[in-house]
Amino acid sequence: MNKTYQQFKIRDWQKSDRISAAEVIKNVLQEYGLPWQPAGADRDVIEVESAYLETGGEFWVVELNSTIVGTAAYQPIARGQNAVEIRKMYLLPGVRGKGLGKFLLKQLENAIAALDYQQIWIETASVLTEAVKLYEHNGYQPAAGVETDRCDLVYIKKL
Repeated sequence: MNKTYQQFKIRDWQKSDRISAAEVIKNVLQEYGLPWQPAGADRDVIEVESAYLETGGEFWVVELNSTIVGTAAYQPIARGQNAVEIRKMYLLPGVRGKGLGKFLLKQLENAIAALDYQQIWIETASVLTEAVKLYEHNGYQPAAGVETDRCDLVYIKKL
């Protein structure tokens, strides 16, 4: 991945991004009163190579003036049918409201569709109201079976 949206650069994660990307996610979680769980739900951010890159997934970072301001990722999952899960789609407060989230979601969907997956799953928390609206307005349907402690919603979209 190497794209631009307005003044933002979206690119593949690199080892040197590990701490900065994790900080973005940690900050957004704390903003919404959700726990940062490096030994649990957020272990994949610490172990990007084994969680994403070695499993057929991707992990992207969003930069503004060479500073990481967002993340987005997907990985193949066992549930569903030929499915992936979109994970770690977080943007810092200062870059929200510019259409970047919608652009990222579309880029993720395009990358996933190009690999012939049939389903996209997303888990989120109802407190993340902007994310919930984004998913619902882009064809994601409520589903059952939340697997992440801090999440209370799960969505599916068939490709």
